Amino acid sequence: MKYQLRQTMLDVLIRIEKDKGYSNLLLNQELKQKGLIEKDKRLLTEVVYGTIQNQITIDYYLAPFIKNKKKIDVWVKQLLRMSVYQMVYLEKIPDHAVLHESVEIAKIRGHKGIASFVNGILRSMQRDGLPDLSLIKDPVERISVETSHPLWLVERWIEMYGKERTEAMCHENLKHFPMSIRIQPMKTNRETVIEQLEREGFMVSASQFSPQGILIEKGNIFKTNLLQEGFVTIQDQSSMLAAESLKLEPGMKVLDTCSAPGGKVTHIAEKMTDQGDIHAYDLHQKKVKLIEEKAAVLNLHSISAHQGDARKLNEKYEEASFDRILIDAPCSGLGVINGKPEIKYEKQVQDIERLAAIQLDIVQAAAKLLKPDGLLIYSTCTVDKEENNQVIQKFLEKNDGFSVDLSFREDLSEQLKQAPGWSSEGLQLFPQDFQTDGFFLTRIKRNR
Repeated sequence: MKYQLRQTMLDVLIRIEKDKGYSNLLLNQELKQKGLIEKDKRLLTEVVYGTIQNQITIDYYLAPFIKNKKKIDVWVKQLLRMSVYQMVYLEKIPDHAVLHESVEIAKIRGHKGIASFVNGILRSMQRDGLPDLSLIKDPVERISVETSHPLWLVERWIEMYGKERTEAMCHENLKHFPMSIRIQPMKTNRETVIEQLEREGFMVSASQFSPQGILIEKGNIFKTNLLQEGFVTIQDQSSMLAAESLKLEPGMKVLDTCSAPGGKVTHIAEKMTDQGDIHAYDLHQKKVKLIEEKAAVLNLHSISAHQGDARKLNEKYEEASFDRILIDAPCSGLGVINGKPEIKYEKQVQDIERLAAIQLDIVQAAAKLLKPDGLLIYSTCTVDKEENNQVIQKFLEKNDGFSVDLSFREDLSEQLKQAPGWSSEGLQLFPQDFQTDGFFLTRIKRNR
């Protein structure tokens, strides 16, 4: 069908808006099912991600041209958004082609009146030009509209980190980051994988975050045999810091409280040369299978995965049972907006408050299971202080015998030692620091 690719774009955008689906999961599903050629896969991905990433800006551009302010159907709204994205942000697609296809899709999905409505708005925009963002007088509102971050979120971040850092973070969230992978050191080494990828035309470099990490600037790792055969796994390099900071040794007993899909716990097993007793938990049984599958692909046998609520694991084990504990806590995900842009529109303050309470409960329960002199890593993929610094502050206030152990800083690369996000509670990485996810990490020691 002539308009099938644009229809698919529209379907994905509708499902993201109506069903609150994750863009990366829905896109992967479509890419597998549709059997698209490579060029169409790239365009589908570009338009879906781009439309969501720039949604507030696009709505600002559209607003003056929508005279009738009555409620617009979701599919019409998303059709207009994806059309504007292509007209404004994609130079290789001529406006007349976008206009024609959008009007035809409106006819197919709706009726002549809707097609006329879509045509009128897009032609008016083409004729009259876009509203000037520089005319927005309020500097905070301008950041919100320019970078498509909700106003409440920009205001919150400015209160926490100041205008300059917030603006840089919002702009960085619109950029494409290089993918990062982690080698399985019992099956290969970083130099060998880098050499293989470079022979296949990849542009890669060694990560500063982990001796197992590789950054991919150019190339499709899915077109190699490395993933399927367990030589590497995909993991953001910021996440690699969790296992790197646990001071792991073979033979230890380790607990991962919130483990799925298994990236960090398999890294733990690799750091321990698969020698030890590693207990991995997730709240949902179906996600336990993801941990088991990842461990199997990487040929790791020291991990036992179970379903369980991280807030109640102290009921399953005796106190002081583990040498090391990882809490990669459920969070708002406001550090991974770059890869899941819909998050910034879906989260509200009450979500952050609810999650912070859960995070504190998890730390309180898990900390009891730590042996004296044992170490606990607390990490999140968010940049919100209420979920990070304040959780650690509240835990320490309520629990004697524990302290933040910032000595892990000394084991990191010089770049990370100098990162601007260090505080007495730990390390906050911002997306603009190293082109990584926004990520918080700290290490807690049980002193008695």
